[in-house]
Amino acid sequence: MNFPESAAESAAAAPICSAKGCRADAVWVLAWNNPKLHTPERRKTWLACEEHREHLASFLDVRGFLKDVVTLAEWESGRPGPGRP
Repeated sequence: MNFPESAAESAAAAPICSAKGCRADAVWVLAWNNPKLHTPERRKTWLACEEHREHLASFLDVRGFLKDVVTLAEWESGRPGPGRP
């Protein structure tokens, strides 16, 4: 027998921010790669809420890892953004 998801179960499945200790819903995708470890076309991702977007992007950018920042909706739709093929 199938039961509808409870609100807690569906909330647990929602993407959350990658910032340490943050449980807020993710709004942004920060695409990055470490050129010493990854091929140029590979993209790893961190998710960010509005509050942590700038901090996480800055962390990646100062290391030369940040490749793109797009909304989660854009990323999930597969639409190309700046820096995305």
